[in-house]
Amino acid sequence: MANVANTASSLDLLRCFEDGAVGGCGVDVRQSGGRCVVRMAGDAGEGVMRFFEVLPGVRLSFNDFHMEECESGFAVSDEVLCVDYCFEGRMEQLLSDGTCSYVAAGDLKVDDRTRHVGRFVMPLAHYHGITVSFEVKRAQRSIERALGGFPVDLRALRRRFCASGDPAIMRGVPGAERIFSDLCAAPSEVRAACFKLKVLELLLLLETTDASPALNERRPYFHRSQVEKVKAARDSMVADLSAGFSARETAERVGLPLTAFKACFKGVYGMPPFAYLRARRMERAAQLLRDTGLRVADIGLMVGYDSPSKFTAAFKDVIGQTPTAYRRQGRFS
Repeated sequence: MANVANTASSLDLLRCFEDGAVGGCGVDVRQSGGRCVVRMAGDAGEGVMRFFEVLPGVRLSFNDFHMEECESGFAVSDEVLCVDYCFEGRMEQLLSDGTCSYVAAGDLKVDDRTRHVGRFVMPLAHYHGITVSFEVKRAQRSIERALGGFPVDLRALRRRFCASGDPAIMRGVPGAERIFSDLCAAPSEVRAACFKLKVLELLLLLETTDASPALNERRPYFHRSQVEKVKAARDSMVADLSAGFSARETAERVGLPLTAFKACFKGVYGMPPFAYLRARRMERAAQLLRDTGLRVADIGLMVGYDSPSKFTAAFKDVIGQTPTAYRRQGRFS
């Protein structure tokens, strides 16, 4: 398990990784000016966090993880406000009531990191996103110096979104995707100015966003015991991709009613059980087409299709090409 001390504020990043290897991962930390890059690699996978100081007390983190889980050791000592945006993947967090929350592609999460210590799981084994973090007191002074009369009070924003202590998660907030995409696309020659403008624009967006749906009409969450059963079911589903699959039998095997199993599985992995299994089968088939000379029909059998025509149709539906065309493209690319 990777152990990530998620430096959501302008704390000394090197101090958070002072051992040089955390949770079995090798950690490489490099700082230059207002930028710090943290790279982790180990049995659990690999991850890169690129930190930029926007203003004193305001920091951006570009997060790129290819791992199944990480352990956060970040504990706040001052008032902090963090805004996370997910581009791809999913992130699971255990909440105070024993349920699990999920941040998915297109989601905006606002929290104060008061409950950020612990395990974070990436059910799809990857997560790509951006974190904008504020040390409230210091950041407020910096913003006021940079732009006098700015109408956002960070403490009031923190109270509005973080009253429960659990993260407020919002989906499809108008304007959020554009702001975070602009942060990714900022040209290097004007990056510092662009970061400042976009962070201020984000604060204005939050100032005019109704927090009540995220706080009072939360999307369905699932208790940890259900989640663990669904993960056990997922492991059995992908252990042998050539085997047949029955959602009802799988649900019974892990001790969940069929309806609850399907709902929880989609909540954890973002898609129904059969769609998830088909995607994993086609990923495996694509890897075999690239790396082996096996016949297409034999690869189809290895991923659960005894009919070449059904395998071809499923592969094209998921990958966008027939297996033969995919293999040919790989050979000539």
